Amino acid sequence: MRHRSFFGILCFVVALVACGGSEEKLAAVPAGQRVLAFGDSVTYGTGAAAGEDWPALLAAQTGWQVINAGVPGDTAQAGKSRMQGLLDEHRPALVIIEIGGNDFLRRRPPGQVKEDIRELIRAAKAAGAQVVLVGVPELSLLAVVSGRPTDSPVYEALGKEEGVPVIGEVFSDVLGRPELCADRIHPNAEGYRYLADGILKDLKALGLSR
Repeated sequence: MRHRSFFGILCFVVALVACGGSEEKLAAVPAGQRVLAFGDSVTYGTGAAAGEDWPALLAAQTGWQVINAGVPGDTAQAGKSRMQGLLDEHRPALVIIEIGGNDFLRRRPPGQVKEDIRELIRAAKAAGAQVVLVGVPELSLLAVVSGRPTDSPVYEALGKEEGVPVIGEVFSDVLGRPELCADRIHPNAEGYRYLADGILKDLKALGLSR
């Protein structure tokens, strides 16, 4: 009886370890499926010519129908009003969210930005889409002076709390390399290629793309 009780407790602990703090399992997204790239000017492609934005480059490499839902100047706060309409219209299999930079530039409290992005994640999930976050740097004086921006901790925290993967430090890496930038907050054509390649590399590691 004592051995049976110990075995039961051991199984319970193993189950808790297996389930706790892990990301949801992701299913591969076949070519031809719709993918929603939701974001701001960095998703739109500001700083490069038409067709050089990262959603277009990602579509060319995967065969996905990538809808570029990037709006220059958009914030996580304002973006909440357009997410549901896009989900209803396109019914995407995957939503890639890159947003928050303009909120940080406007000095909105990171906690508020985090909760706005959380609402975007949950709306996409409720629509049946898989979700991936792209980490965005919270630009600071130190980052500008050092030339080494890093992702806001908001994204890693959301990834853990909501069980979604985070593509980290790719956008920050671009902004830390002047040769990849059109200005201080936007990539150039080469920078968008770097960003698309970094996003695709992580998507393949997650099993979303072959």
